[in-house]
Amino acid sequence: MPALLQVSNLEKYYGPQKIFDGLTFSVNTGQKIGIIGRNGAGKSTLFKIILGQETADNGTVMLGPEAHLGYLRQEEDWRADESALDYLLRVSGQEEWTVKKLASAFELKGDVLNRPALNLSGGWRMRLKLSGMLLQRPNLFLLDEPTNYLDLNTLILLENYLKSYKGSFLIISHDREFLKKTCEETLEINAGGCYHYPGPLEEYLAFKELRQLGLIKANEGLQRQQEHLREFAERFRAKASKAKQAQAALRKIEKLEAKRITIEHQAGITRIVIPPVVKRKSMALKVKNLTVGYDKPLVSQIVFEMLFGERLVVLGQNGQGKTTLLKTLADLLPPLAGSFHWFSGGKIAYHAQESMEVLKGDEQVGIYLRRQASPDVKTEAVLKMASDLLFNDRDLKKTIGVLSGGEKSRLLLGGILLSKPDILILDEPTSHLDFETVEALGVALSKFAGAIIFTSHDRTFTNLLSTGMIQIEKGLARRRFQDYEDYIAELELTLGAKPESSEEKTDSNGRQIYLEQKAKQKNLAQLEKELARLNQQHAELMFYFTDHPTNYTVDKVRQLDALNAAIKEAEERWLNQVN
Repeated sequence: MPALLQVSNLEKYYGPQKIFDGLTFSVNTGQKIGIIGRNGAGKSTLFKIILGQETADNGTVMLGPEAHLGYLRQEEDWRADESALDYLLRVSGQEEWTVKKLASAFELKGDVLNRPALNLSGGWRMRLKLSGMLLQRPNLFLLDEPTNYLDLNTLILLENYLKSYKGSFLIISHDREFLKKTCEETLEINAGGCYHYPGPLEEYLAFKELRQLGLIKANEGLQRQQEHLREFAERFRAKASKAKQAQAALRKIEKLEAKRITIEHQAGITRIVIPPVVKRKSMALKVKNLTVGYDKPLVSQIVFEMLFGERLVVLGQNGQGKTTLLKTLADLLPPLAGSFHWFSGGKIAYHAQESMEVLKGDEQVGIYLRRQASPDVKTEAVLKMASDLLFNDRDLKKTIGVLSGGEKSRLLLGGILLSKPDILILDEPTSHLDFETVEALGVALSKFAGAIIFTSHDRTFTNLLSTGMIQIEKGLARRRFQDYEDYIAELELTLGAKPESSEEKTDSNGRQIYLEQKAKQKNLAQLEKELARLNQQHAELMFYFTDHPTNYTVDKVRQLDALNAAIKEAEERWLNQVN
């Protein structure tokens, strides 16, 4: 059977800059390939060439006669007043039952399918576009950084679909978990071409490490031979009887040098060092009955507290109000009701993708980092941060306007971290970053002494960083007293669970298990409501003490002790239920 896609000796330059050279690989039926590589390696450029949106400087791209190519369009092509179902019927040409069957894999059903596509939230629109692409039945499709646009629920639903997908796909992603769960092979792209490994990502990274260790040892052996020959040449160069042998030794050194192997650094980022801030043991943020939104409320009655040292992740589907909450806390949006109070005198830094728009295109990278750095941060620390984020001496002299999206994102993060904030508000800080950078950033921020509240769809990053969760759902926000990994496992179970058939429900043992699970879920929901109520009372009481610092009445202190005991007892009951 002919290959679905054949890429041969592909070359691409942007001016004098080589993107890649000698890129050669093929895709056959049933291959599920994850594409990795550094920012700027040319992964997205490769997709554009395959799709005919750009041309290569040399080489060929050939689609096989049986290839039916699909890709996720970023633009929205639904018509005015067209329902979600009508859109899927139009773009697919399939029967209604077929459309509904696939759409249900992304929980597009019932009222959602009957609503106008234009009225759907961002998360539902992305599910709609995914369904539209897949309903066209491509046997080879391309996804470029899908995790940058998908909420966690949609991401898990897509993973579930891709696991059972019988066709082929190429996926560019910096989300390590996503690649681990969906791809069976790995293709790494770099300036010198690519390496296609017939195994999943983790296997490839282990193989790559062993291969590089072997190359390093080979170079060390060459180095020892050269040193021995150099010592011989130096010792006998002045002796006439040994002059020829000394010259031969020098020539051998040159030949050995030609055999030396250039080794790409395994992970350009080994660790990121953040300038330290003062460690505090106090409250960083108090939120009391806060309502956020634009013309109308998106999230209401938000109550929580955050201590210095805590790192809270805000969870929820796209369009639920995560970014709106962060913008409100960053004083970029006025609250619609309620209030919040940050630690007095603390320095707050806000990071979001739109922040890149305010970067000055004509400013040099090095000058920007120095300008953003706190006055007490030494030049050596600025250069260390630049190096940690893969900006070398030559890069420091580049103007910001020529940087890629990933490079701008790294630069923005570097400037924020060098400014030494006490409080970080981060909205999807890992977008456009490769997974080595993501993981190094997660480890570095986990040691940050200040307070962090953030959103991220990257599970590896969130698992490394978060110490607590705030979940936004159906217009309400609540603190989740749960480990992030357990939360993900629970969500995967919920989204991956298949509805029981009537035969399963009539089975007595199966029905008993079903009823027990339903009862457990009900008890958990009641306990979480109770915890939310107790924590709201606790927050209100703490506000009272803050507002009346000299009025510590015995009744109030007893009330606080009783609340602490009730919260502890409720948390223990909750833990017994989930274990």
